[in-house]
Amino acid sequence: MAEPIFQLEGVSCRFGAVAALTDCSLSIGPGERVALIGPSGAGKSTLLSLLNGSLSPTVGRVAILGQAINSLSPRKLRRIQRLVGTVYQQHHLVGNLAVVHNVNAGQLGRWPLPLALWSLVWPQRVEAAASALAQVGIADKLYARTDRLSGGQQQRVALARVLMQDPAAILADEPISSIDPERSRALMTLLRQLNQTTGKTLVISLHEVEFAVKYCDRIIGLRQGKIQFDAPAAQVSDAMLADLYRM
Repeated sequence: MAEPIFQLEGVSCRFGAVAALTDCSLSIGPGERVALIGPSGAGKSTLLSLLNGSLSPTVGRVAILGQAINSLSPRKLRRIQRLVGTVYQQHHLVGNLAVVHNVNAGQLGRWPLPLALWSLVWPQRVEAAASALAQVGIADKLYARTDRLSGGQQQRVALARVLMQDPAAILADEPISSIDPERSRALMTLLRQLNQTTGKTLVISLHEVEFAVKYCDRIIGLRQGKIQFDAPAAQVSDAMLADLYRM
């Protein structure tokens, strides 16, 4: 059996008196395509923050690629975090820079400072950036000014930046929450294709259950900070969903 990409054992996470997650255990292996679903406030974003190492658990153990993040030094934690790419709702792009610079930002964690600074003057690793853009379908936008792209194109730039990072896993936090159905289908199709062609593990938090079932192989249902079910998409029933979203 391949080593899990992510592993949680008895994890709870509290913010003051508020319990965001309670006694959660799960394992996600290489190449899996997993959706996190549940009502608002169920703990999906908190779980993603644990998976990318930006948050530590209050109780329990979180391991990324076999490394328990609780016990890592800051330097080793940053090294592990480079292997997990995250696509946020807000793209965090620099609008007045060319697309190539925003895509190259995915490699900054590996570049020495002089190279990073020189790349702002004369873009480096251009072929790699162009290849990442080709994977997301906008190879022709390499030198376009980022803030002149459409919202959907900017979203693809953010995804290309993650591909430049060359992570073992990609996390996506509500990537289709603020876009129309057509763009939602296009983005989810793209994420599925990237998972299938690169073998990278994919974990996506979604409000839209129909997209989770259609585009992911495994569904984890969260409610009030607890894992209510963890099942193959084909086995998630209407009754399970009704219970998950009950008022």
